[in-house]
Amino acid sequence: MRTQNEARGHWLVRFLRRPAGSGIGQWLHSFSLHVGTGFIAVAAHYALMFGMLRAGFGPVAASAIGFAAGAATRFILSYAHIFEPTRGIHTAGARFAVAIALQLAANSALLGALTQQGIAVWPAQIATTIVLTIVNYLVYRWWVFR
Repeated sequence: MRTQNEARGHWLVRFLRRPAGSGIGQWLHSFSLHVGTGFIAVAAHYALMFGMLRAGFGPVAASAIGFAAGAATRFILSYAHIFEPTRGIHTAGARFAVAIALQLAANSALLGALTQQGIAVWPAQIATTIVLTIVNYLVYRWWVFR
C-alpha cells in the first residue's frame, strides 16, 4: 500500500515525463511543463541574483548573472523534459542562445511600447510576459528543439 507522499511523488514523476503522442492533449501537457519550468527558471534567476547582490555585485551585473542561470535552467529542463529534440544539444543550444537574445530584445521593445502608451510598469510587464511565454513556447517547439 502506498503512503500519501508516495502517491504525490508518483503523480509528480508522471507529470514531469516528456509528453508523448500528438494532438491537443500533448500540446497542453508540454505547454504546462513549459510554464512550470519557467517558474523554476525564474526562481534560479532570482536566487542567484539575490546571492550576487548580497556578495556586493551591482544590480545590473547581479541580474545578468541571474538571467544566465535562469536561461541555463530553462534550456536543460526544456531539452530533457518538454521537447523531443531532433538535433544534437549543440545545435539546440546555439538556437536557444539566439532565441533567448531575441526574447530579451522583444521583452524590452514590447515593455517600452506599452509603458509609452501610459500603461503602468507591472501590468505592462505581466502582459509582455504572457505574450512572450506563448511565443517562446512556439519558437522552442518549432525551431530551437527541431
